[in-house]
Amino acid sequence: MLDVAAIGQIIREERKELGLRQDELAAASGVGLRFLVELERGKPTVQMGKALNVLAALGCELQVKRPDGIVIAGRPDTLNEDESE
Repeated sequence: MLDVAAIGQIIREERKELGLRQDELAAASGVGLRFLVELERGKPTVQMGKALNVLAALGCELQVKRPDGIVIAGRPDTLNEDESE
């Protein structure tokens, strides 16, 4: 299960993978630099809406799954061609 620190780490890794500085991602996300720094550090009280904006700016998406694995929010995992027939 993900926690705020894990999400922050994912965001940091994706930002670096894309070659973005924190100030560039903050501007692209419509959030302040301080917010992004705190988000990447795993601050537990960050605003969810702003965190979702950062994920969207990275091209990422958050999914919510039930315990049985069914996606109830976000796009379900893409099926390969064999499974879709």
